[in-house]
Amino acid sequence: MAASHASRTDDWWRSAVIYQIYPRSFADGDGDGTGDLAGVRAQMPYLAELGVDAVWFTPWYSSPLVDGGYDVADYRTIDPAFGTLEEAEKLIAEAAEFGLKVIVDIVPNHVSDQHAWFQAALAAGPGSPERKLFHFRPGRGENGELPPNDWPSQFSGTTWTRVPDGEWYLHLFTPQQPDLNWSHPQVLREHEEVLRFWFERGVAGVRIDSAALLTKHPAMPDFVEGVDPHPYIDQDEIHDIYRSWRTIADEYGGVFVGEVWLPDTERFARYLRPDELHTAFNFNFLACPWEPDRLRRTIDDTLAEHAPVNAPATWVLCNHDVTRTVTRYGRTDTAFSFDTKRFDTPTDLALGTRRARAAALLTLALPGSVYLYQGEELGLPEADVPLERIQDPMHFRSGGTDPGRDGCRVPLPWSADAPYYGFGAHREPWLPQPDDWSHYAVDRQATDPESMLTLYRTALHLRRLEAGFGEGPMTWLSGQDDVLAFARPHGLVCMVNFSGRPTDLPPYKRLILASGPLDEHGRLPGDTAAWLRV
Repeated sequence: MAASHASRTDDWWRSAVIYQIYPRSFADGDGDGTGDLAGVRAQMPYLAELGVDAVWFTPWYSSPLVDGGYDVADYRTIDPAFGTLEEAEKLIAEAAEFGLKVIVDIVPNHVSDQHAWFQAALAAGPGSPERKLFHFRPGRGENGELPPNDWPSQFSGTTWTRVPDGEWYLHLFTPQQPDLNWSHPQVLREHEEVLRFWFERGVAGVRIDSAALLTKHPAMPDFVEGVDPHPYIDQDEIHDIYRSWRTIADEYGGVFVGEVWLPDTERFARYLRPDELHTAFNFNFLACPWEPDRLRRTIDDTLAEHAPVNAPATWVLCNHDVTRTVTRYGRTDTAFSFDTKRFDTPTDLALGTRRARAAALLTLALPGSVYLYQGEELGLPEADVPLERIQDPMHFRSGGTDPGRDGCRVPLPWSADAPYYGFGAHREPWLPQPDDWSHYAVDRQATDPESMLTLYRTALHLRRLEAGFGEGPMTWLSGQDDVLAFARPHGLVCMVNFSGRPTDLPPYKRLILASGPLDEHGRLPGDTAAWLRV
């Protein structure tokens, strides 16, 4: 038998399944239309029954919610829409009783424009110590009317905003998210204190937003496409910050996962050196199309880039920023890119769902840890949010061409026949749920042996129980071009058929689980995966 759940201690994160909670949309405890900590606490048995090891919360701090909470006004208070600090402490303790660890989200690149530091900087004026905590600069042009440089935004639009006294401040995201100056010791000290604050409240780990963006080239030169080094992505100095953070994490036994979007695998691996971050998200896998050769190459590349630093890979199919898996896999282009997101892209949801079920077994069989985004276990599709209800700044800053990210953030359906599908009792949710979601509801899927929820519950239970899963070696098995098959320890084999026709399974002792029924001849149908013991 593999190590049991209870015996995973210090290195639990190397093989864990971590469930991502977007607090506004998980469950609404007080019925005001916004998800909250009371809702999460009430659904703790659901998370435990699902079989995950930890929950990661996107930011739950005090925030004007201009960018879904990634504009933090105060790291030491919970946003009143979600609850209180005392409630967060109770949640962390209750999660532990259910055997669940808690990971919080830290956003070190920027704060909200409502943060006390930025309000003080605006009031203090040019040249003041308060402004040194941010990137305030005089403009270019005859009267300073042009931005200090031409850096491209992480969202559409400009990266500089001018204040009434004539200076400009940098914001790689929205104007409501001013970038911090990480060459200032006070910025470093504040974040170290925030890390301690949450580790002392019992969190097991920290997810680091936009982890490669913190340090900027001091001269702030113009951006030139293709010229290295990039003036604000992956500056060498950033690694000193994470080394200082790692000493704090080690003191508390805490774990880091970085949001690191970098195409260069060698540069990516630097963040995972033994004295820096423990893990980083694997976005190449998330963005990869549903094609066997591309997936195989991505898996190989991922394992190869993690091997030299002995870090476990993390596998993720979707999150709060990307098109939901069943929708993406039902399209002609099954890859994900922010540049190609469009309204009204045709989708075959039945095909997408079949592929997403297969992808679940593929992902859960790979070496390392897995992140599961809320609603993925229900097979939720991307929702069409009416134009007048869209809230995501990505939509507005694109001039309305980008549908934004709200379609994957729609509140979860819990009860098929309850108002608002049981998300909350009294008021319509902050984003509207589609009219045809009753069959996705938790209560309906829980009693259906063929549902996506049943598949995930079964797979997660087996992954914990059966030998060969989690961290460890894997070996590709030779076979047809349109089939991926690999062996894990103890005779465990995962096989995925990407073709349009059934394929023979290798000789096996036991079929552990399949994402769909085998055909009448015992063959694996197209877009179906199986776990075997050979």
